[in-house]
Amino acid sequence: MTLKILLSVVFGVLLGLFILPMEVLNYSDLLIDIGLMLLLFFVGIEIGMNRSVFYKIKAMGFRILLIPFGVIFGSILGSIIAGIILKMPMNEAGAVGAGLGWYTLSSILMSTYSNELSALGFLANVVREILAFIIIPLVAKKLGFFEAIAPAGATAMDTGLPVISRATDSETAIIAFITGVICTFSVPVLVPLILNF
Repeated sequence: MTLKILLSVVFGVLLGLFILPMEVLNYSDLLIDIGLMLLLFFVGIEIGMNRSVFYKIKAMGFRILLIPFGVIFGSILGSIIAGIILKMPMNEAGAVGAGLGWYTLSSILMSTYSNELSALGFLANVVREILAFIIIPLVAKKLGFFEAIAPAGATAMDTGLPVISRATDSETAIIAFITGVICTFSVPVLVPLILNF
């Protein structure tokens, strides 16, 4: 799976460089939306065909919230530790981690604080999403299915969901979706809150 993702990116870069005309960019948002909706549609079918998953999720109850809160806490703590190593202010480093992989919104939220921090937040969260695509299958295989949700962060509900679903099982895919939703709703609250510390 990881190799397929990397090859897809390389193939896209080569198409963009040498074959496709610039006019294709006018339709890229539409094409991305259609592709993402198709991916999520098929993930939904796979989840829906495994009816026992919903009973397992219900049995977990509120313990299911430990995963998204762990992802949020770990992301912020990890970025603060990286910020200490890089001699960054703790609030700025924490805000970058609070982006949780949602590079578009988090960078806009950070732009009101500093353009440099906005660029750093954008790059850090883009890299997080790309690395998530690569390491999710490895984490699922070596560490466990629930652990494979963490690298995706907020993208566990959209672009990361097909990768998580493919590398794990239907139960984990539903938990990943829930985690992604909670992380997504947390970003617009956490980034400004942490920046103002």
